Amino acid sequence: MNLIRHNFPTTQYVRERTEKRQVVLHHTASGPGVDGDINWWMKTPERVATHFIVDREGQVHQLFDEEFWAWHLGLQQKVFTQMGVPYKQLDRQSIGIEIDSWGFLEPHTDGQFYPAKWNGTRNVPNTAAKPVKYFYEYCTNQKWKGHRYYERYTTAQINAVRDLVRELCRRHNIPKTYNPDMWEVSRHALSGTPGIFAHCSYRTDKSDIHPQPEMLTMLKNL
Repeated sequence: MNLIRHNFPTTQYVRERTEKRQVVLHHTASGPGVDGDINWWMKTPERVATHFIVDREGQVHQLFDEEFWAWHLGLQQKVFTQMGVPYKQLDRQSIGIEIDSWGFLEPHTDGQFYPAKWNGTRNVPNTAAKPVKYFYEYCTNQKWKGHRYYERYTTAQINAVRDLVRELCRRHNIPKTYNPDMWEVSRHALSGTPGIFAHCSYRTDKSDIHPQPEMLTMLKNL
C-alpha cells in the first residue's frame, strides 16, 4: 500500500485519542486529485475531514493519525429518531476514508457524461468540467439513490481500499464481516455497531459510496 502523509493543520481535526469501532467509506464528489479537497477543508473552520483519501491511481493519502478524529458524517437527529435509535456522536469512534470520485453523473446531448450540478430545480450536466470517460450504468428501474450513472471507481482504488480497510480493521480490532444493510440507513451503523459502513448508512440524502459490482465483491470478500 502506497501511503502519502500530508501536513494537515492540527486546527482542522480534533486531537483527542478515541477508540475506533467503525470504518466509513465516502467518495469526494470532486474531480481528479486530492489537493482541491484538502485545500477546501483547510479553509473551513468546522474541522470537517476524513483520515484518508484514496486517489484514482490507488495512492492512499493520510491527513492525520486515525487515533484522532474529525467531523465527516454530518449526523442528523431526525434519522436516529426515525430509526428508533438513541443519538450517538459517531464521528469520534469512526475512521473516514474518501474515494476520489465525481459520484453521480448526468448525460449530455453530445453523448458524453459530465459531473452533475444543481441548477435550482434539478441536476444537469456540468459542461464546465471535463466529461467523465469511465462510468457505471445502473438499470433504469434500479437507479442508485435516484441516479443512473456514476463515475466508476478504478481497480487501483478498490484494491487500495481493500488493503487499507484490512489494515485498519487489524489495528483496531474491527470486524471485517460484510454488512448487507450498509447500502441504506442502517440501525447497526447508527447504533455504533463495530464494522464497515458507507456514508449512506447514516443519512438518507447521501449516495456514497455506490455499489459498483467490483466494490461490492471486494467488500464481501474482505
